[in-house]
Amino acid sequence: MDSCTNNYMPNNQFKKPSITRLVDNLEKLNLVKRVASEFDRRINLIYLTKQAHKLQEESMVLAEETLNEALITVPVEKVEVCKEVLQIVYDNLK
Repeated sequence: MDSCTNNYMPNNQFKKPSITRLVDNLEKLNLVKRVASEFDRRINLIYLTKQAHKLQEESMVLAEETLNEALITVPVEKVEVCKEVLQIVYDNLK
């Protein structure tokens, strides 16, 4: 099971109080679980619950269905060109 610390997440995009509040709310919804680190009592590892994994799977299926519906009349070649262009744009922003 993959985990993440709440100290790691703010370094990426969000401020620590926002992350703490988000994790608190996700924990109340039974979507994440905090587990104290074996090595450092100051660190909490954040794990997705079984309920969160199920929700993630359902969301991915729904997203794929929506994407397929949206692209139904777009030729495969044009979709591939679009993916290539978006990858170039993404790489330029790194």
